[in-house]
Amino acid sequence: MTSSIHPRLARDAPTLVLDLDGTLVNTAGDLTAALNQILGDEGLSPIDLDDAQKMIGEGARAMLQAGLAANGVAARPERIEILFNGLVDYYADHIADRSAPYPGAIAALDRFTADGWRLAVCTNKLEGLARQLLEKIGIADRFAAITGQDTFSVRKPDPGHLRETIVSAGGDPRLAVMVGDSGVDLATARAAALPIILVSFGYSQVPIEELSPDHIIDHFDELFDAANKLRRR
Repeated sequence: MTSSIHPRLARDAPTLVLDLDGTLVNTAGDLTAALNQILGDEGLSPIDLDDAQKMIGEGARAMLQAGLAANGVAARPERIEILFNGLVDYYADHIADRSAPYPGAIAALDRFTADGWRLAVCTNKLEGLARQLLEKIGIADRFAAITGQDTFSVRKPDPGHLRETIVSAGGDPRLAVMVGDSGVDLATARAAALPIILVSFGYSQVPIEELSPDHIIDHFDELFDAANKLRRR
């Protein structure tokens, strides 16, 4: 997606690539509500918010399968697809009821843009849903590329998803830094030979410290300095 790019942006400008759920935007409330709507329709028990957050990182289908498994249900693939389509439809209608950028995120994006960075989103959310969410909260036009699990033939943790996102943004993978919240993001960046910053406030299934990223931030106010240090190494 083409965005309004800062006039200083050049071919050798660095690219900041952000994961979406649990990194840029706190979407857990809306995703949990959508999951629990489907589980309730099936006569199953809801998943609480803390447990649901650990199911988010690999996309809606994986979250649904995890929610079913937590109820002791192993559905056939064709049934999974029916439920998945219902989950997506419900979520699309309620995509920003509770979701909002994390504190300091908008100011951080502004700071990177003013300094000439390209911005991109690389998520395992469906691309259409990612765009819809970012448009609903008013920040879609800040990104030179928004890609999801269905944008390319591969998805995170395959490094091709990350590399192609950077190229789609007009950037150079050698000049990029990734920001995420999970082991999936870390594995993707490592496979693509990119520095990786993980946020401490996301949806990781394990403590962030155990993943040993290049840097950990507790607030978006810390991101600009951290990213600049990593890209200069």
